[in-house]
This record gives sequence, structure tokens and C-alpha cells, in this order.
Amino acid sequence: MTEQPFTDDEYAFLRHVRFGQLPLAARPDQRVELTETESRSDRPEVWDDPVHWDLRHAG
Repeated sequence: MTEQPFTDDEYAFLRHVRFGQLPLAARPDQRVELTETESRSDRPEVWDDPVHWDLRHAG
């Protein structure tokens, strides 16, 4: 005996049971435009002073 796959309606019901109802989408007047003010830094600041280096590395 082979199992019958779920129908789209059954999958929709199972998604609703698992995740609940989605919140309402934000309206265009509720959205804000994001503007980045500084470029992202992938590296930490360089400390050339040996005192700072010792403190950072618990020397």
C-alpha cells in the first residue's frame, strides 16, 4: 500500500498549525528608509601603543 501525498490544502493547514498566523504586512507609510552613515569595519582598530596591546592581550 502506498501513502498518498498531502494536498496543497492539507499542507497549508499543517503550516498554520505549526507556525500560526502570520502578522499583517507593514504598510508603505509604516516603513522607513535606512541609510548607512559609516562604512562597515571588518577589522578592529589598530593599537600601536604597547600599553594598549598588553592590556588587550592580558600580557
